Amino acid sequence: MKKWSNSTFIIAIAFALIVVPFIFDRLIASLLGLWIEDSLVHGLVSGLILAASITLLTFYLIIVKEKESPRSLGVKSLPIRHITTVIVWSVIHIIIGILYVVTLEVFAGGSANEKTESLESQTITMFLLAFTSAAIISPIYEELFYRGLIYTWLRQRTSILPSMLISSAIFTVVHIPTYNTLPINFVAGLITAWVYEKTGTILSSILVHASFNGLAVVITYLFI
Repeated sequence: MKKWSNSTFIIAIAFALIVVPFIFDRLIASLLGLWIEDSLVHGLVSGLILAASITLLTFYLIIVKEKESPRSLGVKSLPIRHITTVIVWSVIHIIIGILYVVTLEVFAGGSANEKTESLESQTITMFLLAFTSAAIISPIYEELFYRGLIYTWLRQRTSILPSMLISSAIFTVVHIPTYNTLPINFVAGLITAWVYEKTGTILSSILVHASFNGLAVVITYLFI
């Protein structure tokens, strides 16, 4: 696989750091807010729009611009021999997440945000909406973009550790202003990048990402 161009990386970063916060998080989110009051429904709809946009951009940059196949993004099946890797790192990710939440509860008075507060007070329908957004939609488009595209571009130019650190830092920055989740976002970026590196398929990092997010939604709904 040839090196992807610098312009591909620049376009991707500009979209993530400029277009998303100013167009999606402000303009589009504000417009949706005129019609949708519930934060979970609002988040799901805006998330679908964002997911579609980022996914289309990712495939455009690689398939059309770089003239590569989706396989270069890691879009391939998960070999049976790598299932253990996915399970082990999913468990590690979940344990780290639990320890982080406990630490926040003890020293910072909790980690709830607008979406979790809405989930805590709503019905099974709201739970299903939250689960769909967090455990299905987000893992797919975020892994394709941040690991499949960003991490791979970096990996074509440097070694594993710098690529993991830089891609994880970018993944963390785009989650601002949800400051209480930034440390776990960084850890998530490291873990999913490592899993992707070891397995060579984006499906593995999607599964790790989805298992953590899905469990977080379930725990929030049932126990918090």
